[in-house]
Amino acid sequence: MNATTRLLAQAISGAGLVAFAAVGLSAEPAAPVDAVDTVNAVDAATAPPVIKPEPVIKPKPVIEPTMHWNQADAAVLLSVIEGIESEGLFPADYRPDLLREAMAQGEGPALDSAASTSFSWLAEDLRGGRTPMKARVQWFIVDPDQDDRPTDELLAEALATHDVAGVLASLAPAHRDYAALKAALAETPPENRTRRALIRANMDRWRWLRQDLGDIYLLTNVPEFQLRLTVKGKIIRSYRTIVGKPGRTATPQLAETVTAVVFNPTWTVPQSIVMGEGLGPQLLANPARARAQNYKVTKAKNGFITVVQQPGPGNALGLMKIDMPNPHAIYLHDTPNKRLFENEVRAYSHGCIRTERAVELGMTMAMLGAKMPAEEAVALSTARAYKKVPMTRTFPVYLTYFTMAQDIEGGLRQFKDIYGRDAPVLASFEAARQVKTTQRKSDEEVIELDNPL
Repeated sequence: MNATTRLLAQAISGAGLVAFAAVGLSAEPAAPVDAVDTVNAVDAATAPPVIKPEPVIKPKPVIEPTMHWNQADAAVLLSVIEGIESEGLFPADYRPDLLREAMAQGEGPALDSAASTSFSWLAEDLRGGRTPMKARVQWFIVDPDQDDRPTDELLAEALATHDVAGVLASLAPAHRDYAALKAALAETPPENRTRRALIRANMDRWRWLRQDLGDIYLLTNVPEFQLRLTVKGKIIRSYRTIVGKPGRTATPQLAETVTAVVFNPTWTVPQSIVMGEGLGPQLLANPARARAQNYKVTKAKNGFITVVQQPGPGNALGLMKIDMPNPHAIYLHDTPNKRLFENEVRAYSHGCIRTERAVELGMTMAMLGAKMPAEEAVALSTARAYKKVPMTRTFPVYLTYFTMAQDIEGGLRQFKDIYGRDAPVLASFEAARQVKTTQRKSDEEVIELDNPL
């Protein structure tokens, strides 16, 4: 092991030890999976994950439950509604006037209906966001919070415990960025409507995510061009990123699972390049170019051409790839073109996330997810041979889109809306609240973006 490799191993080992200590990981593997998959490199790289298309189901309006309310619980609910501006929501959305009218009539069906509806609408928005799905452009993250804490159970709990305010307060996002935005909203004067609107929009985006992001997770904020590895709420490492170009190759918003780290990956060139751009026939006609660029080209009897770039420092995926199977074919990977990380705006890819210091990230994931010693991770990364390291403990990875958030230094900042995704969210807050439907994510076209160039 040379001096550079030794220093890298020591640095990663330090990060790994902090992370292991923080989550209390045991030394024993969590599942009987081999740490290193030594199957044929090309076969492993070219076989796409089998992801069945989801059936198309027409969204239906959500039907809210109705339960019995007494005057005291209804009064608490009214108080929560009147103060909900602090959470970036609007009191008028939750029908306080109708609730007051029903309270004036005393207990009975009118109060039960009005209070149950107001509570349900407020719970839905605090738990999953006010923004309708049609305004969440390229948002393919399904928030599980409504499954974990359905509205009827929340309503029953609030009325049984007579803790309406506490149950509703428990639905707010727990992430520190949400708290920072909430504080900024309180400090921003009402006349600064533009800033307050942007804060509201980004507070709502946190509600689109699951409340508990996990003990260990990766999160990239696309407009910030940054990736964070977080352990128990603490950022262990941060990495600059390169994201998708605006337009058809813009990076979608996803919540996926890291299943493996691939050191020295191969890259199967998409047919849009092989045939669409003529690369396949060009390489077949010029074997010297194919060898120089480390491509393996095969032509089947039916004329189908396959081009696979072999492992090496010039590989389009660089020296590391993080597998996170999804219908969009998005993943995190290295790049041989490191100079682009020096640019302030880094939207150059075809959708995938190119990651600075990707080998370091891959080794850290191997240590955390496969209990791999740092020295072994370094050896794999420098072997110049394809190696896939399956995770025995998987981690979530979130591809998010916040135009106002805490930066890696902890300061609240505004980031450029590179894809123009603020406008529909802001417009939805200017309009009346829409009744929730059963739609859980964007119904836009799923575009396969497996092209690291």
